[in-house]
Amino acid sequence: ELPGDFLADSVVVEKSERRLTLYYRGVAVRKYRVALGRNPVGDKVSIGDYRTPEGVYWIIGRNPFSKFYKSLEISYPDSAHEARAARLGVNPGGNIMIHGLPPHQAKLGASHVLVDWTEGCIALTNVEIDEMWRAVELGAIIHIKP
Repeated sequence: ELPGDFLADSVVVEKSERRLTLYYRGVAVRKYRVALGRNPVGDKVSIGDYRTPEGVYWIIGRNPFSKFYKSLEISYPDSAHEARAARLGVNPGGNIMIHGLPPHQAKLGASHVLVDWTEGCIALTNVEIDEMWRAVELGAIIHIKP
């Protein structure tokens, strides 16, 4: 089997464990260590809070030319996050991705996870996002847990 020669139909992120697991038909096929938003505890409320959202979403976009190497877009905000932001009078934010490393950080490789450094996204190494990119199709479900 080639590296990355597998499929995944769902994704689970456990924020407290800094772990992203790919599943195919209910079976875990890959686990990755991830970096999160710089303010990682708690659900995303508004743009600029540096939190990674929690909840159930879908992969809704793929950008092969991301400034973070490659990115998979998550369907945040959902209606509940939009409603809460409206009640609070804030912008819920968006543009939440699973992505690789920008050119100036790529040399860090796996050590990038030692610090939560994103604005709310979920970061992998470029080798890992390449694997995930091949395995995961648009529409895959992603459950981001606290």
